[in-house]
Amino acid sequence: MQALCIRFFAEEGSKHAHRPLHEWLFEQARELGIPGGTAYRAAAGFGRHGMQQDAFFELAGKLPESIEFMADESRIAALLARVSAAGLKLVYVSHPVSLGLTGSD
Repeated sequence: MQALCIRFFAEEGSKHAHRPLHEWLFEQARELGIPGGTAYRAAAGFGRHGMQQDAFFELAGKLPESIEFMADESRIAALLARVSAAGLKLVYVSHPVSLGLTGSD
């Protein structure tokens, strides 16, 4: 099956609507029928907020986090529309992917 993968980038501990950002994104995705998502906490990264690395205790809560979803193009477009309508300004990447299940015919 052909689909799109979208990955949003944020700072660990980011919130929206008084909730962790990834939880808010998961809720939006579920409402749109996106079958699943994953949040990843990075060990290090750099970008518009500078360099961050998981080497010092004082950096807790400041590391990069990515939140990823895969679904058909219309659902991903709807998710992007919701994120924009909510006033969030998140960096993201998207790319086509092929979805499958191992062990099936």
